[in-house]
Amino acid sequence: MSTLSSKHSFTNPTTTTVFYLFFAVQISTILASSPHVINFRSPNLFPEGLAWDPTGQHFLVGSLRHRTISAISDAGVVETLVSDTSLPENVTILGLAVDSRNNRVLAALHALAPLPSFNALAAYDLRSGRRLFLSALPSAEEGDKERAIANDVAADFKGNAYVTNSGGNYIWKVNEKGEASIFSNSARFTEHPVIINEKFSSCGLNGVVYNGKGYLLVVQSNTGKMFKVDADDGVARLVLLNEDLVGADGVALRNDGVVLVMSSRRVWLVKSNDGWSQGVVFDKIDLDDEGFPTSIVVRERERAYVLHGRVMEGILGNSSESFKIEEVRSPRESEGENVWMYVMVGIGLAYFLFWRFQMKQLVNNMNKKIN
Repeated sequence: MSTLSSKHSFTNPTTTTVFYLFFAVQISTILASSPHVINFRSPNLFPEGLAWDPTGQHFLVGSLRHRTISAISDAGVVETLVSDTSLPENVTILGLAVDSRNNRVLAALHALAPLPSFNALAAYDLRSGRRLFLSALPSAEEGDKERAIANDVAADFKGNAYVTNSGGNYIWKVNEKGEASIFSNSARFTEHPVIINEKFSSCGLNGVVYNGKGYLLVVQSNTGKMFKVDADDGVARLVLLNEDLVGADGVALRNDGVVLVMSSRRVWLVKSNDGWSQGVVFDKIDLDDEGFPTSIVVRERERAYVLHGRVMEGILGNSSESFKIEEVRSPRESEGENVWMYVMVGIGLAYFLFWRFQMKQLVNNMNKKIN
């Protein structure tokens, strides 16, 4: 009798219901998980640039007002990695890039008007924060018509760094030894009409990323255009897109080849099937522009994060100590993931019901034999 009683427990309705409800709650929790938001505090930091350090497993941010690079943990703990007081006062640390192969972080430096012009690239050791070099970025031979602005930076696999000039619309190159030159001053960068009467109207070439296949992808804020630039000779070609990326700022590359381009209002997800002669915007993510988002990075498992550094408040002379780094997710891709999750739930439920039916048959057969 004890054996039969034990078998009957498999088909107990209460046990079955509890088991399934527990299973459904776990799946619902996975589907409803919220994007990761990191709130951090540092008086008047106003970070503009953001990078991800895969070895240290933390974010790196620069500063509008301080000559510092700070590490931000997933819990929002702020630690100063670099404090370079030898730099000119009031220099802004804009774009950042982690060069993991050479264990260093690269920082684009600029002095905002009306301060004397200063544009440079600095390299620092990722662990000690020690400065490895400081390279002044040269002016164009014919002279810069607009004040140069060293804005964003990307690194290739050989240790070369590429820095965008948002004022002069050209790209600098700094080799592994810190030797700087003008790399690409293509006419392609100045042949498109500028969008006027916007806060980004004076900002030309901006976000840049090295794609790993011998070229850069660069966006231009005041035209919304994207360019493919050969990393060997600097030849630039316009990438034909199905829409302009108006106000484009930061750029990040996923392992699957998708490029994320952001403005202060949205993130565009762009892909190409022909090596970036053409590209397609296949999804968009709306952003809260209150914190003035400026930079985007991709960390492990293709997770994308945007920096809300309140830079405009800092430029206007205001004070703030609260900032955030926020995970952003593609609505279209999230829908696809959820569909697969529901399919798996359905398969699991079907398997469970089949198992329950089999157990019931087994118990019935045993009852017949005993009786």
